[in-house]
Amino acid sequence: MLLSRYERMIARRYLLPGRSEAFIAVVAGFSLVAVMLGVAALIAVMSIMNGFRAELFGKITGLNGHAVVQGYSGQLRDWREIVAAAKATPGVTSAVPLIEQPLAITYNGRLEAAQVRGMRYDDIITNPALKGKEVLGSLKRLTPGSETVAIGSRLAESLGATIGSEISVFNPQGASTPFGTVPRIVKYKVGAIFEIGVYDFDKVFVIMPIEDAQTLLLLGDSVSMIEMNTVDPDRVEKIVAPLVPKVEGRGQIVDWRQMNRELFEALGVDRIVTFTVLSIILVVASFNIISSLIMLVQSKRRDIAVLRTMGASRGALMRIFVTVGTTIGALGVAAGAILGFLFITFRAQVASFIGLVTGQNIWDPSMRFLSELPARTDPFEAIGVCVMALTFSFLATLYPAWKAAKTDPVQVLRYE
Repeated sequence: MLLSRYERMIARRYLLPGRSEAFIAVVAGFSLVAVMLGVAALIAVMSIMNGFRAELFGKITGLNGHAVVQGYSGQLRDWREIVAAAKATPGVTSAVPLIEQPLAITYNGRLEAAQVRGMRYDDIITNPALKGKEVLGSLKRLTPGSETVAIGSRLAESLGATIGSEISVFNPQGASTPFGTVPRIVKYKVGAIFEIGVYDFDKVFVIMPIEDAQTLLLLGDSVSMIEMNTVDPDRVEKIVAPLVPKVEGRGQIVDWRQMNRELFEALGVDRIVTFTVLSIILVVASFNIISSLIMLVQSKRRDIAVLRTMGASRGALMRIFVTVGTTIGALGVAAGAILGFLFITFRAQVASFIGLVTGQNIWDPSMRFLSELPARTDPFEAIGVCVMALTFSFLATLYPAWKAAKTDPVQVLRYE
């Protein structure tokens, strides 16, 4: 929409009302602030939700993989054959044997539930979810037969354990005796304390060499499952489909969607609802733009009549008022984008400040799964928010601009 020189001059004049029109300027300012807050809220919240989902997905699949082959009765005896078949499947990038069992551990009279996980030594030190996440000690201490384990930071905190502490692991399925089954109690030295960043994992996981886990659980040479990663987690079902007949009768394949269906579906619904609710702010801002422009048109009726008598067309008047309203929206969008990105950059400080003022911890890791407040901005999504806000602002200008263009100069000049 191209404006002539005089149209630009008049639009610029109307964007800066005089002292007698201060109220109109205040309403226009509120419109700008409303657009700014709406855009900032949408960009910030959607970025945080994107970051939350991405971090949660990365950490969950980092420990559990994109799919797992679970053995019937919790055991896979010929796991080496299945590992070889999985690695030969196109699209499968890794296949790792695991042993996983919920057990109880104790230290200094404190009893905690734990998820014992046995992994091969090479897999432990190269696992992306564990590598470099040691808070104390080193994962390299977890050599087979060393009776050394790594525990999560939250679990260590609950037990009061540290590097060198000897924790006891209880296996209720111990040796059979004439008096019944005697639980196995095995002591392990803590060689490393790690922090993955997912509260539930850091609270329960105990990592040990797979050979020690087989001894603890009396599994012989069996494993519990085989964890697989693929080139594309969104196509994991199609990628692992050729492997299904090869594990039939020995186990079943479960992908990350099935393992965490409720969690990610809830995140998806929450994302849609949040976007819809926050978009209402932009709708309210649009009504503010309509109000301010209607008042501006009413206050400029005489100017409009004079312009019409001087030869200004109805199209010119529409362009003038559409430009005024759209400029208010554009300024609000620009300010909102800047505010949104500032909020994302300093989100941790903002959360701390809110917690300090309210006395509440608004990011409790035990409630939010992740230890830190994440954020990941999608450029296309941010641009989409800005375009949507500009579209609402443009649509809000059409009715007031149309009213201005319909002004009858004869009637106005006769009675005003």
